[in-house]
Amino acid sequence: METMIQKMVTEDREIAKRAAEIWRSGGLVAFPTETVYGLGGNGLDPRASEKIYAAKARPSDNPLILHIADDDQLDELTTGVTEWMRAVMEAFWPGPLTMIVPKSERVPYETTGGLETVAVRMPSHPIARQLLREVKLPIAAPSANRSGRPSPTSASHVIEDMNGRIDMIIDGGDVGIGLESTIVDLTGARPMLLRPGFITPEMLQEVLGPIETDLAVFKQVSAEVKPKAPGMKYRHYAPKAEMKIVEGDREAVASYINQKLAMQQDKKIGILTTTENQMLYEGGIRISVGTRASLLDIAHNLFRVLREFDAIGVDAIFSESFPAEGEGLAVMNRLLKAAGHQVIRV
Repeated sequence: METMIQKMVTEDREIAKRAAEIWRSGGLVAFPTETVYGLGGNGLDPRASEKIYAAKARPSDNPLILHIADDDQLDELTTGVTEWMRAVMEAFWPGPLTMIVPKSERVPYETTGGLETVAVRMPSHPIARQLLREVKLPIAAPSANRSGRPSPTSASHVIEDMNGRIDMIIDGGDVGIGLESTIVDLTGARPMLLRPGFITPEMLQEVLGPIETDLAVFKQVSAEVKPKAPGMKYRHYAPKAEMKIVEGDREAVASYINQKLAMQQDKKIGILTTTENQMLYEGGIRISVGTRASLLDIAHNLFRVLREFDAIGVDAIFSESFPAEGEGLAVMNRLLKAAGHQVIRV
């Protein structure tokens, strides 16, 4: 398949119409959102959802998120709009917040991974919004990467993973946030955080009251579990090399990693570090993910840095850890998934 690549840094009606035509005919288009690039297909077309799973080599029980342009579209996707849903829409839409709601009969099981619930969000990125307004359909769009790889934060990442596998890639430049949306389940007795993101638990609590956190945020989920949202069960965001997280105070972390560097001088060892700590390491391939003074900066750079290690071809990666609170909750969730939950405490 030949993939059409279109540059679109501002609104462009012709490109939007072309993308809408592809979606209506059952094809796939990758496009930028404020979180990461999405791989979109008609969320009401079972065959389009099957194509998404095939292009990503993604397990078919891993649910897809429907992206909409207007609040009214939610009415056709769920069995009823509740007060919790209205509160979330008013506080966080358009924006990086996905909610899990009971699905209507219009939503095919191929899109929901066989579940009776559906994930829905309204992106704020201007290009995404123009495309969704043009097509007037809910677009199923997981991240536009091969399953398991770091999510794409630039069109070059999408091209690397998807060129020749999908119909069209829209290059809208680098994304703003760099981590996937927060996911909150609104189908239980109390709201539950399924995936942390830019919208923090504290922000959710201000709107919804007490919320619970699913164990999958920080623990490995067993193979028997059917995931209720993307990113809960399978290895995600992973670089090609094995990665381990080293947790402790900065001197102890640096000492441990330096010992490993000395023992593996014949290997290319990557170190995911920060601007404050770069000079503590005695060798290795050190790439800063940003300053500890800004966890948002670290979140923005995380997937790009993991892909840089892939491009270099390192044999192994050691990563520093970060506070698992506020925006750091999302950063550590992604790092743990990428490292297969391998953590060394020093």
